[in-house]
Amino acid sequence: MRKYEIMVIVSPEMDERQVTPMLERYLKVITDNGGTIDELDFWGKRRLAYEINKKPEGIYTVINVTARPEDVKELDRQFGINESIMRTKVLRPELH
Repeated sequence: MRKYEIMVIVSPEMDERQVTPMLERYLKVITDNGGTIDELDFWGKRRLAYEINKKPEGIYTVINVTARPEDVKELDRQFGINESIMRTKVLRPELH
């Protein structure tokens, strides 16, 4: 099991109250395979540095998980299929 930080940018057209429950449904990929969701940090609507799909804003969420690499890869694949998710970024945080 490894620690990962996943940043998800959701379309601003989605209701902010629906973002966390929608992401939690996807996170079952991690929990069903023995991983843990360490933190789900909802940042809310923010202005993007550059437009994505002609949208100047996005709803940001940062998720810290402990999971197997193949489970995180599957989660990222499923995020890519969802049309309301504009961008994802998976990082391995620096260990000190």
